[in-house]
Amino acid sequence: MKKLVVSALTVMMALAVSSVAMAAEGGSAMGTDANLALICLAAALSVGVAALGCGIGMGTGIGGACSGIARNPEASGKITVTMIIGLALIESLTIYGLVISLILLFANPLLG
Repeated sequence: MKKLVVSALTVMMALAVSSVAMAAEGGSAMGTDANLALICLAAALSVGVAALGCGIGMGTGIGGACSGIARNPEASGKITVTMIIGLALIESLTIYGLVISLILLFANPLLG
């Protein structure tokens, strides 16, 4: 139930922020200082949330791998290879957040 509430609040926050950020004032396509601030906030959040989630995922994965190796030391080679592949895939999600942040900051005509 807690995950459902957190997910619903996250979606509502994203929708509220995006509607303010995309609103044009006076029929103009150019944004105001508030829009620029929201774009910078979105860029910071894209990296921050991605890093937070990936850090939690990596910690959980490494903890599971360590407990698996402790229970069955003969399978340490297979567990280590699977863990490294999983960590690389998790790390790629953080890089996607960085790419989104860079696109928001440098490919945005409002930031000039």
